[in-house]
Formats: sequence, structure tokens, C-alpha cells
Amino acid sequence: MKSENLLAEEKSPYLLQHKNNPVDWHPWGTEAFERARKEKKPIFLSIGYSTCYWCHVMEKDSFEVEEVAEILNAHFIAIKVDREERPDVDQVYMDAVMAISGHGGWPMSVFLTPDLKPFYGGTFFWKKQFVSILSTIDEQWRKDPAQFLEASQKITDALKRSELEDRPYDLNEEAFNAFLNQLEQAYDSKHGGFGRAPKFPPSMKISLLFRIHKKTGSKSALEMALKTLDYMAAGGMYDQLGGGFARYSTDEKWLVPHFEKMLYDNALLTNCYLEAFQLTKNKSYSQIAKETLDYVLNDMTSSEGGFYSAEDAGEVGKEGEFYVWSHKELRETLSEDELLELKKIFQISEVGNFEHATNILSLNSGVDPADKNSDFLASAEQKLLAARNKRKRPHKDDKILCSWNGLMISAMARGHQILGETKYLIAAQNSAAFISQKLFPNDKLLRRYREGESRFPALLDDHAYLIQGLINLYESDHQEKWVNWAVELQQQQNELFWDQESHAYFYSRPDDESIINRKKEFHDGAEPSANGISALNLLRLFELTAEKEHVDRFEHIISAASSRIAQYPTGHPSLLIALDYRWDNSKEIVVIGDPESQTASKIKALVAETFLPNKITAFGQPAELSDETRLAIFRGKEKIDDKPTIYVCESGRCKLPTVEAEKAKELLLA
Repeated sequence: MKSENLLAEEKSPYLLQHKNNPVDWHPWGTEAFERARKEKKPIFLSIGYSTCYWCHVMEKDSFEVEEVAEILNAHFIAIKVDREERPDVDQVYMDAVMAISGHGGWPMSVFLTPDLKPFYGGTFFWKKQFVSILSTIDEQWRKDPAQFLEASQKITDALKRSELEDRPYDLNEEAFNAFLNQLEQAYDSKHGGFGRAPKFPPSMKISLLFRIHKKTGSKSALEMALKTLDYMAAGGMYDQLGGGFARYSTDEKWLVPHFEKMLYDNALLTNCYLEAFQLTKNKSYSQIAKETLDYVLNDMTSSEGGFYSAEDAGEVGKEGEFYVWSHKELRETLSEDELLELKKIFQISEVGNFEHATNILSLNSGVDPADKNSDFLASAEQKLLAARNKRKRPHKDDKILCSWNGLMISAMARGHQILGETKYLIAAQNSAAFISQKLFPNDKLLRRYREGESRFPALLDDHAYLIQGLINLYESDHQEKWVNWAVELQQQQNELFWDQESHAYFYSRPDDESIINRKKEFHDGAEPSANGISALNLLRLFELTAEKEHVDRFEHIISAASSRIAQYPTGHPSLLIALDYRWDNSKEIVVIGDPESQTASKIKALVAETFLPNKITAFGQPAELSDETRLAIFRGKEKIDDKPTIYVCESGRCKLPTVEAEKAKELLLA
């Protein structure tokens, strides 16, 4: 048995994958830093995550090789970081790598001075090149370490200068026009999506396109959003048998995915398909949303209630093997009639559409996802799924992250509201309860849970995404405890992350001295900007609580980000979504009385079927509470004639209450 390094004591699936490497790996922490300072050695920092294909390749090509290990162990302090556990560390050094090499990605390979300042870096290196880099740095470090100290200081100073705020810009509706115009320039009118391959799911852009369509009636906005959703759901990007989306497509057609599945993508995309269903009433969109949520329930939910993080693409050299089919395998699994029927729906052939004459199941041109719903075809698909489940399943990253669970709580809660499926509400409640029990000890939020261990103080996205999830959960089950917790978390977020000088949220915590540059992130990446999500949270909390401080902070965030939004609107859809909420006379829908009454049920049905992105709903019987203790959104609102009573308000100004659901509908759609 191979000897183990210090990573064996960690819980991260990614770090544990490297515990038997001959490299003397250290986790990120004081012990490694002190050793580097004491021995006056440079640090080699390797950052990745457990479902990262090229991370696995670099491990096999370099980190499992004695020749590489000998150099690293003799001349460097080697540190491994799971970017999903420590995205604050990842952010700082990704900026450095981008500045040094002009590109970024994972695995990330960075060289630091003992005081954690970067002087050289890149991403994936093949062994020959990596050994050459290690040898050169070692030789130069021993000759003249001062040159590296000087270079690292210049890079660190440049990173800090890049965080200086631009002058505020007076944003107006033109920002939405600029966003639309920029997307139209990048739009792939043939296959949907934006730009060239590889194509990543543009979830936040699609959500904003739907809002622009509602605001302006733009046909272009609606077409770009729906066509992108249609092609993603038809291609190999989407798991046609098991549900759920892969991280990205390697080609422009959305056919050949990078087969790993991430929790955050599936949460964000579920919301897109739910909104598409509301806008179009096309049940194909609700079916994709349902299948995606069911995938999470079936394959990504722990027995304790939290949601797992990701599923791998497969072993090195066998990427996608779990998902694809040779024609021979299909013949052996299905009857002749079933295979013929399957070929009417999916692209299937002897030669295949992927490596080694295998088939990635994707819909034939013109086929609607709803066409898969016949009993005969469903039976054939169940046979394939049963056969697939006998294969060796790709590695599952079963750590539970607060931030990504927050996103999935939102998706499950919205799934319950719009699809009417109680199981999704239960899943959202269970995840929220899990976080409360396991990741909120001593009323302080933590980031990660795995195998009984709760660890790492929460970062900005943990707070922002969870607060968003709790607000959406409140709209789903009307339990005020979720709003109360959201308010408490928002206060903690303000205390921990708010920049008193430039007035927006830092991503990292103030008490972590290992973070050499506290960043404020406004740009949306694969996950939405936590400042963008926070901006919207603050507006919705204001409507629930009437605390004006929330609006003031919203205005500060927009001001801090305004010049960036103006220069690059397509990079900031989550902030523009928050702006649309603020400028669009958001609606408050309040029902006083039994939330399960016929009147309340009619209002819930109306809200479920109508695309009303800029609204907050509150149902309850607050007469049991005094005006001082009830949520502000209920204050001054009473029943009429002791009947369930509906209040429809716009930006805090309420129309006359009514006990008639049809009258409320008129007010709501006016």
C-alpha cells in the first residue's frame, strides 16, 4: 500500500484523490506557510476540483510520477486546494494566472513566494514542460530569490490596483438595449447560444432576456432565449435518460458534452426552463425542469437532506463511457420494435456520433422533448436506464456546499410553486433544515459539510445564495421562520463583507490573513455574481421588512458596479436583473387569511402560470401577531368581512383590497 501524505486527513474528495501521490502535499493552511518561510522555499500551489477531467490527467501524468515528486519534495512546498471548498483562494490566484499567462482554467498551477505572493503560473502542464519549469524556478530561486520577490510584489500590486473602483456611471434603460445588442452580435442563430465552442449554458443571460421581452416585447430576446434552451435540451448536453445537464458542450451544436454534471448548473437551468414554461405554456419546458429536479432528487440528494456537488465525466481515457451506447448494446438491450421507435426520436446509427462508434443520445431534428412521453418509448428508456445503472458510475463529489444548496433550494421551491409538485417543496425544506442543523453552529454560517464534518467559514456566495433560497422557500410554504433567518443572515453578511469605503460586498472574509487581496466580484461567471444576487435579495427583503437600509445598500452596489455594467453589460446580467426589479414597479401580492383557502389557492395558481419575475408573495394569518412583530408586508392589512382578502401593491403602493380572486387577477395583470 502506498504511503499517504497530509491530504489523507482531509474530507475534500478532491484532496483525498491525491492522498497517495508521492508528492508531499499540504492542505492550504498555517503549517504549510510556516514551513515555506522556515525553509525559505517557494510554494507550488495546485488548485482544482474532484470532477475536473484535466486535473485527473495532470495527476496521472505528473503527480503520480516519482521524478516529479522528487523535485517538488526537495525544492518546493507543495499545496493542494479544492477550489469548491476555497473559492476565495481560487479567485485570487486565478486573477494572477490570467495576468501572467493570459488565460485561466483548472488545474491551476501557481508558484508563490513564502509570503503567498504569486510570481509565475499557468494551468495544465504536460510532465516534460512541468519538469522544465520546476527545474528552472528551482535553479533561479537558489541563485537570486530577490528577483522572484520583486516580481511577486509587482503582480500583487497590480491585482490590488485592478480592484480600485471606477467612477460611478449614471445607468438608465439603455443598459438593457446595450445588453441585447451585444448578445445579438454573439448569437448563434443556427444552434442557439452565444459565441463559439466550447459553449457553456448562459443561464443568467437567458433569465434577463425573458425580462427584457416582458418589458419591451422584444421578439429577438425571446427567440434567442428559447432557441438556446431548445437546442441544449435536444442535444447531448442534456442527459436524455437520467435528466440533468452537463457542464458545457465541446461543440457548437450542444451535441458532445463535457460529461461532468454540476449542481449549480442544474439549479440555474431549472429556473430558466420554469420561466420558459410560464412564458410560453409549452409543456416541453416544464418536462425538462421536472426531469432535472428529479435527477437531483434521485442522484444528488443525501439521506440527511443536503444536495451533493457534482458528478464526474468518467475516468481518464473513458470520459462519457457511462452515458453512450454502441448500436450493438442498444440491440442487445431493446426489442427490435423498441429500437425502431427509439430511432424515430434519437440520433442513433451504426457509426455513432461519438468516439469508438458510440451514440450520445440526442433528439432528431424536429422532435419535441414531449415526444418521448409515449408509454412504449418510456418502457424502452427504462430498460436503457436499468442497463446503464449496472455500469460503473462516474465519481460523485458528495460534499455539500452551502452556496450551491442555496441555489438548488431556490430551484426546488420554484419547482413546487410552478409545477405544483410537493416533493420539490419537501426537498427544499429538507436542505434548508440540513444547513440550519449542520452548517449554522453557534449561529455562524459554514461553507462545507462532508462525512460528519462541517468546516470553513462561509463566504459571500454562501450567504447570498442561501438568502435567495430562503426567500423563495418562504414564497413556497409561507413559513416566516425562513424570512427571519434570511434577515439574520443578511445582517451577518453586511457585518462580514460590506466595504465601508466603496460600498459593495467583498467576496472573502476580513479575518483570513492568507487572502492577499480581498476581491469584489460583479461579473457573472458559471455562477452568478454574489453582489448581483445580493442586490436582488436586498430589494425583496425591503418589501418584506420595510427596512430602508436594504434599498440603500442596493443603490450602493449598483453605483459601485455601474461603470462596469455600462462597459460590458453582457457580463453582468444578475445586476441588470436586480435593476429591472427596481425600475419595473415590482408587485407585492399579499393574501390575508388561510393560505390553503380556495381564494389563496386561486392566487397561487395565477402566480404559478404567469411570468411575474418582479414580485413577492406573502400568504398568512398575521392577525395572530401584533403589528410590532409581524412582517412589515402584512402591517395594516386585514380581512374584509372575515374572508380571505387579497392585496395587490406596486412598489409599496396598494390598490383597494378584494376578496374576489378574479378581481385580484385584473389588478395583477394591469
